[in-house]
Amino acid sequence: MSVEAAGNGLSVDIDGRARCRWGASAAEYIDYHDTEWGVPLHGDDALFERLCLEAFQSGLSWLTILRKRPAFRRAFDDFRIERVADFDDSDVARLLADASIVRNRAKIEACIHNARAAADLDHGLDALLWSFAPTKGRSRPATIQDIVAITPESTAMAKALKDRGFRFVGPTTAHALMQACGMVDDHLVGCWRAAGPDRMPGGA
Repeated sequence: MSVEAAGNGLSVDIDGRARCRWGASAAEYIDYHDTEWGVPLHGDDALFERLCLEAFQSGLSWLTILRKRPAFRRAFDDFRIERVADFDDSDVARLLADASIVRNRAKIEACIHNARAAADLDHGLDALLWSFAPTKGRSRPATIQDIVAITPESTAMAKALKDRGFRFVGPTTAHALMQACGMVDDHLVGCWRAAGPDRMPGGA
């Protein structure tokens, strides 16, 4: 069991490591926090998966999505853009009948639509998304209250995606994607995963 440390949004677990409090609240979160969140992620299909899962998370907890991620990968052909772009009405019906994923028609159809939009990009999804990573160093959040939900970069990313036909990609979803994929690193000061005590770089 973890115990809160100093009231700044950190928890110290039985392994002695200080983690962002959310990352110590369940076994799945501990693994995700320690190995994925804030780690730079590249690859069109890998980023497409995260974009889809962030959209499916809207209105739900991320823990729900993490627990269903293996099922999502099976259902969506490992989120290979070219494969999902070919999904048709029979696939929508199949997905709506699949109790192992989130059965939301609008989100399912958005994922398929977004695969087609991603397939049409001239330089790929990776290049587009990473073009919005901050290029200047910024202060690492000291407390959970210092973490914002929307930034100028996430607003610009959401607009660029919408302009290219993507759905379910508002500024909040875009910023959550940027945090998850290491375009920004919002591990708190004092968290063992923090790259440095006071400042951190921008994009890759």
